[in-house]
Amino acid sequence: MNSFFSTNWSEMTLNDWIGTSVTVIIFLLMAGAYLYVFKKGNRERLEAHRFIIMNEDSSEKEGN
Repeated sequence: MNSFFSTNWSEMTLNDWIGTSVTVIIFLLMAGAYLYVFKKGNRERLEAHRFIIMNEDSSEKEGN
């Protein structure tokens, strides 16, 4: 089982390194986004934008 999860770092190609790096960067960005959204101090700021899509749509329909 240990050999199944082992990695030969010296044989990784440029595409392997790019894929690994992109995966780690996206994971860190998603973790940061989750922490930002679920922080109690940001609740009021985010709740103010809760219905922004519906408000923009309704204003466009009224203007036509």
